Formats: sequence, C-alpha cells, structure tokens
Amino acid sequence: MAALPDWMRPPRAEGWLAEDLDHLPDAPRHTELIDGALVFMMSPQRSWHGRLVTALTLALMEQAPDGIEVEREMTIRLDDRNRPEPDLLVTTAPYEPDRTWYAPGDVLLVVEVVSPESAHRDRTVKLRKYAEAGIGHYWCVEEEHGRPVVHVYELDRPTCRYAPSGIYRGALKRDVPFAIGLELDRLVPGK
Repeated sequence: MAALPDWMRPPRAEGWLAEDLDHLPDAPRHTELIDGALVFMMSPQRSWHGRLVTALTLALMEQAPDGIEVEREMTIRLDDRNRPEPDLLVTTAPYEPDRTWYAPGDVLLVVEVVSPESAHRDRTVKLRKYAEAGIGHYWCVEEEHGRPVVHVYELDRPTCRYAPSGIYRGALKRDVPFAIGLELDRLVPGK
C-alpha cells in the first residue's frame, strides 16, 4: 500500500474542520467535508451530468431576479465539520471573486444532480444536512431514460426537515424561491 501524502493527514486529533479546505492546494478539485471527513470526487464525470448542470445554471441565471446569484460547484459551510459542495446553488450573497464558500443563511436553493458516486449522499446525507442548516429549497435531479427528473423539497421550518413538494418530468414551474419555469427535456442534448 502506498503511503498517504502529508496533506491528507488531518491537522489535529479531532480531524478536519471547514476552514481546512481552503488550505489544501494538492486536494482534488471537488473535495467536500462531511462530518469531519474529506470526501473526494474521484470518478470521471459523465457528459450528461456536466451538460445538465451547465444548462440548469444558465437557465436559473436568466430567470433570477436582481439580488439573486447562481453559483456552480461552490461549498456551503454548514458548520465547523461540514462543507459540502452542491452542483449549484442560488444565493442572496453578492458576487465576490475571492469567495470560497457560502453561509447557509445566504442560500435559497441547493441543486444536486445525482451520479452513481454521489447517489447516497445526495438522496440522504445532504438532504438532511441542508435541511438542518435551514436552507429553504432542495432539488435532487435524477436521470430517467436519459431525461432529467427533479425531486423538489421545501423546508418545514418547525421541524427543520424537508417536505416533498413535487416530482417534475418534462417541465418544472415553481413560484419559490423565485418564479422559475424550465423545459426539463431541453436541458440535455437530443431530447
């Protein structure tokens, strides 16, 4: 077994903290912190996933009102031991070129596009963690016969849990967190 590089060793006995992610220049590009453990995205990304994330990002940017920003692949600092990186997020925080993370109070919507490597985290772990952090809206996008299907959740504030708000195929129309209308099948080529 090969020895671990020094940067992979936690800097303290209790493990990794959220601020440590900003000081790991040799870490893979999509490194997350979940419950104090580093999670690396090491499997190759599928073209379907990348194209869908790009198309969703552009569509949401076109529809976002003034004061709302759309970011792709930026971490959210949920607490000291959790800094997940969603595929995209919608935020009220103004654009800052040197920003490396967002606070949950500034995030209106998180979107995760499920891939085989991330399926468990996207459907269970992140769903729970984003809700507990108070993020109002969560979309989990699945692939069904080459087409996107969006599972939409809204935060039930008294319980700090997400309630399902719908499953969308073909088209998605929502009034929250702002007016959004998407032709889902047009987000991927050939559909």
